[in-house]
Amino acid sequence: MRPSQMRRREFIGRLGAAAVGAICQSNLAFAQATGSATHRTVNANGIHLHFVEQGEGPLVVLCHGFPESWYSWRHQLAALSAAGFRAVAVDMRGYGQSDRPEAIDQYTLLHLVGDIVGLLDALRVQQAVIAGHDWGAVVAWHAALLRPDRFRAVIALSLPYLQRSPVVPTLAMPRRKDSMSYVLYFQEPGVAEAELERDVRQTFLKVLAGGSVAGGSRERLPGDPLGMVPRDGGLLTDRPTPATLPNWLTEADLDFYVREFERTGFRGGLNWYRNTDRNWELLAPLEGAKVTVPALYMVGDRDLILAFQGMDRVVANLANFVPQLRGKVILSGCGHWTQQERAPEVNAAMIDFLRQL
Repeated sequence: MRPSQMRRREFIGRLGAAAVGAICQSNLAFAQATGSATHRTVNANGIHLHFVEQGEGPLVVLCHGFPESWYSWRHQLAALSAAGFRAVAVDMRGYGQSDRPEAIDQYTLLHLVGDIVGLLDALRVQQAVIAGHDWGAVVAWHAALLRPDRFRAVIALSLPYLQRSPVVPTLAMPRRKDSMSYVLYFQEPGVAEAELERDVRQTFLKVLAGGSVAGGSRERLPGDPLGMVPRDGGLLTDRPTPATLPNWLTEADLDFYVREFERTGFRGGLNWYRNTDRNWELLAPLEGAKVTVPALYMVGDRDLILAFQGMDRVVANLANFVPQLRGKVILSGCGHWTQQERAPEVNAAMIDFLRQL
């Protein structure tokens, strides 16, 4: 280790994890200005996988959800680098500058976990900590479950580790004469693409700035399921366009997402949902399996993931299936876009967890 690196680590150690999180945004601006965050593409699991990396030290792989990109981890790259870690934020399969295979069956969880294993191989790194948000959390949990020899710890945001459903998932999803679960709405190729790609800026205004859960804002009666899409409309039908952006999202951030998805479309990300039942079939041998590596879970108390039926029990009992759960962080006033909405707290919790490994 170079003396400058040692001094930086000692300085960061004296500052503490909370301070690292607080200076995250200024670090990011510095990194972008100096080019210290670098873009790379490698061959991994038979596809080209693009990622952005920053820092030196133990590897932390960051996996995004839907509809996002490596950019959703922009606030974590500099903070993790400053704390002495090598942070790699991936454009997951189907997104951004990574390959987007046409076939739907190329987006199973086994493919997605395989991509990250292939990334480690391409980087010639034996082990890493894997972190994920939303769908990326699902990938992170299963990477830790399937390959604990390669993923020594897991950090999951929004989605807790979910046990395999006792029945075919889409058969258990709510459907009514006038509405259906958003996951069911996503199943027919081309339908959701047409809606979301009609005006990509409006899509991201409504999804990122205007709400934090799939499904409209129409009035729900007691007992009505969450995440329902009207059959006479679409995912965005009842979502208002916000007059202003939330304080965690800038016009530049919005522009980035819009440019990326105007270029790529939404098909790649939607194909993840179209493998819901196939994943259930492929993971049958793992019925009842536990995630045995050290884990950290974070979720916003306003993330409507928590309002889905039974999710409160899953979170409360998470340690039963994640026996090395080291922390469970509930972020007050935070919605679904966890690491973007509350970057300082997320950074501090991640760094504290990583240092204790």
